[in-house]
Amino acid sequence: MDEQLQTLAYAKKTAIELAVQFGPKLLVALLILVAGYYVGRWVGRLTDSMLAKLGLDEPLRVLLVRIVRILVLGLFFIMALQNLGVQLLPLIAGLGVAGAGVALAMQGVLGNLAAGLTILFTRPFHMGEYISIAEEEGMVEDIKLFHTVLSHPDRSRIVIPNRKIVGEILHNFGTLRQLDVVVNVAYNTDIPQALAAIRDLLAAHPKILQEPEPFIRVLALADSSVQIAIRPWTTAVDFYATAGDVTQAVLETFRDRGITIPFPQREVRLLGAA
Repeated sequence: MDEQLQTLAYAKKTAIELAVQFGPKLLVALLILVAGYYVGRWVGRLTDSMLAKLGLDEPLRVLLVRIVRILVLGLFFIMALQNLGVQLLPLIAGLGVAGAGVALAMQGVLGNLAAGLTILFTRPFHMGEYISIAEEEGMVEDIKLFHTVLSHPDRSRIVIPNRKIVGEILHNFGTLRQLDVVVNVAYNTDIPQALAAIRDLLAAHPKILQEPEPFIRVLALADSSVQIAIRPWTTAVDFYATAGDVTQAVLETFRDRGITIPFPQREVRLLGAA
C-alpha cells in the first residue's frame, strides 16, 4: 500500500514538474499557431486583392492565396516548434525521407497536380468556355488542381484528370460556336432569292449573332441539287437548340416562298433494248 502511495506521489510530482517546465512553452506555442492562422488569413486576403488587380483568373488566384497562407502558417509552426525546443534538422531530414516515399507511391496524383499547375499558369482555356479534349467535350465548369470538370449539353458532368489534358490536342471553341447547316435546293431555284430568304430568317432569330457575320454561300453542285452552307454564330450554351431552330426555320421559309428542296434523283437509260 505504501509503495502504491509513493508511486502516485512520484507521478503527481513528475506531472507538476513537467507542467511547470513545459506548460508555459506549450501555451506560447498554441498562441503562436493561433496568431499564424489569423495572420495567414489577413495576408491571404491582401494577396487576393493584389492578384485581382492584376487580372488573374479566379482558380489561379485561389491557388496562390492558399500557397501564401500555407507558407505563413508553416513559418509560425516552425516558430512554435522552436519555442518548444524541438530540434528541426532531424525533423526536416525525416520529413524528406517520408516525402520521397510518398512521392513514389503517388506518382499519378502528383502527375495530375503538375498538370493542374501547368493549366492554371498557361491558361489554355478558362471557365465558361466550350472545349473538346481527350475525346470529350463540354463547357468548362471548374478547374481544380487534380482534375477539370466539364458540363455536357445532356446535363451530365465530365471529370477529366489534368494529366489527360496537358500534351493533348485541345479544341477551344471559346464562348461562341458556329453552326454548320447544309440545305439542298433544286437546280432551277433562284439562288439569290434563296440566299436572301436565309438571311432574313437568320436576322429574325433572337439567338443568332449578327457579329461575326453569318456565313451563307453556295457550297457545292451535287448530283440532283445545289448545296447551300448556312453557318451563323451563336453562344456555346445555345448551340444545339439553335441548330434545330435554324433547320426548322429554313424548311418552313422555303415552303412559304415556294423554294423546292429536291429528293435525290438519278436518271437511268437503257441502251440496246430489243
